[in-house]
Amino acid sequence: MQKEAIPSSSKVAKLNNPNPNQNHLLAALPTAEFELLAPHLELVFLPLGEMLYEPSMQLQHAYFPTTSIVSLHYVMESGSSAESAGVGNEGMVGISLFMGGDTTSSSAVVQTAGQAYRLERRILKQEFDRGGFLQGLLLRYTQALMTQMSQTGACNRHHSVEQQLCRWLLLTLDRMPTSDLIITQELVAGMLGVRREGITEAAGNLQRAGLINYRRGHISVLDRNGLEKHVCECYAVVKKEMNRLLSDQQYRQDT
Repeated sequence: MQKEAIPSSSKVAKLNNPNPNQNHLLAALPTAEFELLAPHLELVFLPLGEMLYEPSMQLQHAYFPTTSIVSLHYVMESGSSAESAGVGNEGMVGISLFMGGDTTSSSAVVQTAGQAYRLERRILKQEFDRGGFLQGLLLRYTQALMTQMSQTGACNRHHSVEQQLCRWLLLTLDRMPTSDLIITQELVAGMLGVRREGITEAAGNLQRAGLINYRRGHISVLDRNGLEKHVCECYAVVKKEMNRLLSDQQYRQDT
């Protein structure tokens, strides 16, 4: 049986003031339920490009990102791929662990390096099956993630590369404390499933409009409001559904 790919020598993150409450799902758990999970949460560092799982691979852990962002991809037989969704501090990687599938047809790769808390699949399933608050929270998150996946498919089919790039930038910014992104045009092209030349043209248009500043391997967003005016409706649909399903949760105070 194949084993899940896990971070190598940098498993235990050495970061300033790490806290599970930096992940919105963990922060939304009532104290009693969180305390059942807390002893089993392992702080890990996820380096850029790390493959957390591949198609048909048995998942061993769920990941709750805090400062990292993970990209969920569908990979074609040719080796080409496109992002179906991103997961940052709002969510969890590994929904198949509690949906009953254990494996998935997609892959998960780290888009932005940072930390996450991981939880062994047996513990997640055990707590999910209790039928408490965690179960309802993860099911609502799954619905929001499905909305993101379906909207991404529609966006990639019907909207321009420039609109897709705006959507991707805004969703990424929502998961980050900064407006500076360390990423190449080639990686962005892979995320969106388009040719690199298309990203070069779209990024150039946004830069000339004063919305971003791009240099090799680095994108700085200068005008977020401007991006929101350029983006298609897909960003708002995803954001609205995430807020509808999850924003009414009461969060524990950081400790």
